Amino acid sequence: MDKRKVLIVEDDQFLREFYQELLSGAGYIVDVAPDGETALAKIRQGGWNLVLLDIMLPKKDGLSILKDLKTQGPAVPNGQIVMLTNLGNDTIINQAFLLGANGYLVKSSMNPDDVLNEIKNYLQK
Repeated sequence: MDKRKVLIVEDDQFLREFYQELLSGAGYIVDVAPDGETALAKIRQGGWNLVLLDIMLPKKDGLSILKDLKTQGPAVPNGQIVMLTNLGNDTIINQAFLLGANGYLVKSSMNPDDVLNEIKNYLQK
């Protein structure tokens, strides 16, 4: 079976480890990035089936990462980029879509099963 590669970009250590454990347990190959600069470097290497990208990050926020990817894309194409955020702000979400995001998940409104189901749906697209 083809192992799906997921990159989790999340500055909150508890959430980062939680998502990493959740997805590893579901059989995905998971890597993490705790800040925007690390995330951008990993996304530019490419080859991710899914990138879960937080918007509020140290060093570089999620929207800036999307902007940077427009000017210099990944070495190897990535799959979907899904914003993972607690910001339910339409302006920010619309901006993320305009910059190339494929979807968004609101962290605070989802339990672990919801998160896994959403991730499976994005990976099937």
